Amino acid sequence: MQFDTTQGALDVTFTDLIVAGWTGRDRAAVDHHIEELAALGVAPPSQVPLYYRCGPELLVQSDRIDVLGPDTSGEAEPLLIRAEGRTWLGLGSDQTDRALEAHSVAHSKQVCPKPVAAALWDFDEVAGHLDQIELASEIFENGAWVVYQSGTLASIRPLADLAQSGGLADGGAMLCGTLGAIGGVRPAERFRMRLTDPVLGREIATEYAIRTLPVMA
Repeated sequence: MQFDTTQGALDVTFTDLIVAGWTGRDRAAVDHHIEELAALGVAPPSQVPLYYRCGPELLVQSDRIDVLGPDTSGEAEPLLIRAEGRTWLGLGSDQTDRALEAHSVAHSKQVCPKPVAAALWDFDEVAGHLDQIELASEIFENGAWVVYQSGTLASIRPLADLAQSGGLADGGAMLCGTLGAIGGVRPAERFRMRLTDPVLGREIATEYAIRTLPVMA
């Protein structure tokens, strides 16, 4: 997969994909969310945070993905990539099957493609002001774009800590957790997201459509 960076094009052959879950910095809020999901039949995590291992072939740079059934939804997440001895920051969506989530969160992560933006920032350039970086997403709903997520990386555990405890290594990618969904988690026909650096005045953004395939008996 090829990415655009300030140092030129970067080609990465991924060998691992880690999806970090339960990464909120406010532990009380994380525990409350665990309790909410437990009431819906979702088993609590065995540890917090929890690092789900997924196939790297799920990572895609595409303006459309295909999913099985009507119960998947996206979520904007900071993306860490380790390549050629350096760490890079990007943007991805952890598209997840919410119906399958009640059976197994790990399985729900593995069955959906994970769209990622084509641009990366050198992690060293942003490490000093990560908490100021803004993460946002919108969904296309009832004929209009609606704000779905909005906040800063201050709501997520420090990314360097996640990379270290999650074992991010060369050739690896890590989706680092997300923000709450405004109005509740729900599917949409289109999803767009952005990562904004107000200090260096730049943005990473991408958008994709979701095509729902029928579940054949």
